[in-house]
Amino acid sequence: MNAPVNAPARRVLKVAILGLAHVHTEGYISILKTLPGVELLGCAERDGIASSRTFEGVKMFSGVTALLEQRPDAVIICSETVFHRELVERAARAGAHILCEKPIATTLEDARIMQDACHTAGVNFMTAFPMRFDITLQHTRQTLQEGSLGAVLGIVGVNHSINPSSHDAWFADPILAGGGAVMDHTVHLTDLYRWFFKTEILEVYAALGHPLGSSVETSGILLVTLENGLHASIDCSWSRPAHYPRWGHLKMEIVCEKGVLVVDPFADHLTLFDTANPAPTWVSFAPDPNRAMLLAFLESVQKHLPPPVTWLDGYRTLQVALSAYTSSQTGQLERITSQEF
Repeated sequence: MNAPVNAPARRVLKVAILGLAHVHTEGYISILKTLPGVELLGCAERDGIASSRTFEGVKMFSGVTALLEQRPDAVIICSETVFHRELVERAARAGAHILCEKPIATTLEDARIMQDACHTAGVNFMTAFPMRFDITLQHTRQTLQEGSLGAVLGIVGVNHSINPSSHDAWFADPILAGGGAVMDHTVHLTDLYRWFFKTEILEVYAALGHPLGSSVETSGILLVTLENGLHASIDCSWSRPAHYPRWGHLKMEIVCEKGVLVVDPFADHLTLFDTANPAPTWVSFAPDPNRAMLLAFLESVQKHLPPPVTWLDGYRTLQVALSAYTSSQTGQLERITSQEF
């Protein structure tokens, strides 16, 4: 069916990637190159930082200043976490809408400054939580909200992975990443619990450890209480061996009055044996939640809509991660203040 003669033309969105440290950078680039109506302007590290990484068909700029001079409509921030604030402030001043990797910052102060910068510049900030766009988890949320399994009694949550320092050393740098397994993996399940039940996490008790010989924690278990009274756990450990077939797992067992809901959004995979590799790999055939997330972000920019995942979502999950560190140090239950913004 042809579009009406007087229909306004859909303008091309110019997108840039600031920072190349995050493991999702390459995947984002691959997706952006396939999206109609999107021009990937290029990538850049912070000014004065030389990058050895290149991507086929993608322009590498000498620094963020040169890339922002191209006036992107939107940016995706994939730097080390400690540099998110700097890049968000610069992108906001350039008038670009922002999709920022998680955790959004290493401190709550930096996170609040980022929000202020976006508010002042009139640009949107979206936190990169792709699991909200996973079809399995969307069905899970719908099932819980419909109440067909009765009241939820508790949740056991696991977000495991290999130790990322083997391929991206900065993830295990307490300055660059703000911590270890807790900063890396607590945020996903925290966000899903909040999203499922439309409520906040009120209390955190955490026990963290260093069994894998790193300067940051490589294992952790959090017990959290939501404001609706629900109790849940988060195992955020880097406990998978180096030759594990994929990066790790995100799983939940949701215990309800009328049954148990077992959720494994990465279960749709094939086992691939390759003569060039010493170990098999798991190749997913499920829809890519990163693609759905990018499409949702770009649609919000194109249509001047609020982003489907907000700065506040990123801030609340950071609160939980930082509270876990405090709880682990004091051995006490840590209560989280849910102040309004």
